[in-house]
Amino acid sequence: MPTPVVTRFAPSPTGLLHPGHAFSALAACQLARKNGGRFLLRIEDIDFTRCRPEYEQQLLDDLEWLGLEWEQPIRRQSEHLSDFAQLADDLERRGVLYPCFCTRKDILNEIARAGAAPHGKEGPIYPGTCRELSRDERLARISRGDSHALRIDLQRAMELGGPGLMWTDLDRGPQTARPELLGDAVLVRKDIGTSYHLAVTLDDALQGITHVVRGMDLFESTHLHRVIQALAGFPVPRYLHHELIRDARGKRLAKRDESVTLKSLRESGKTPSTVRRDLGFDW
Repeated sequence: MPTPVVTRFAPSPTGLLHPGHAFSALAACQLARKNGGRFLLRIEDIDFTRCRPEYEQQLLDDLEWLGLEWEQPIRRQSEHLSDFAQLADDLERRGVLYPCFCTRKDILNEIARAGAAPHGKEGPIYPGTCRELSRDERLARISRGDSHALRIDLQRAMELGGPGLMWTDLDRGPQTARPELLGDAVLVRKDIGTSYHLAVTLDDALQGITHVVRGMDLFESTHLHRVIQALAGFPVPRYLHHELIRDARGKRLAKRDESVTLKSLRESGKTPSTVRRDLGFDW
């Protein structure tokens, strides 16, 4: 018997939703509907400096206005920090995470000294400065209270997770995981005790998500998420990375640009059916 399709939309309440968010939500909901599955809403509110209750209420209003319905209760990441800490502790015990004491300035200076560094979607690839610290050096710096994040030791992770990890993109077919695209990424931020990469991978597993619909801007992240899944023994969803929605000038929509938001479209007199139809959805 085939596994029931479970999709989700997982916005962060750090600003107003725009048509790009609407496209992801509608695509995920439509995929669940067509397969008699379930559509979930998750609020990814672990960025405590930028997330706002008013943004969360507005995004709920916008999604309801679009005609979306989701199961209750809504999972809010801020209410499950202990789940992320438990996974991080397990990975650290297995030697997959190491403390990184570098500031952004330290990293840029190290890259400048080296002459160059590979770049990914998230910026320069971390050069591995703190990976070379001895155990005694790490413990001494932690004991004196030095601020630090936890990075994945990608080489160690691939040894434990196994070579040739695969995942499937519904548009692009089978993919071999290439986590080196992000390098030794931060899995536990110093300010919030987790990261997007760790939290989203765990939440998708806990919620039984079978199909992840998100934009192409997260395609490289999926390569890293596949490694985390292998380390934690999580099931592997299928993915659909859609092209990004752009404005009339071809510029990618962003929350910081408030000229085209769902709220502004509503206030200008647009109807939900018009917005859905403009994005290619006609329910």
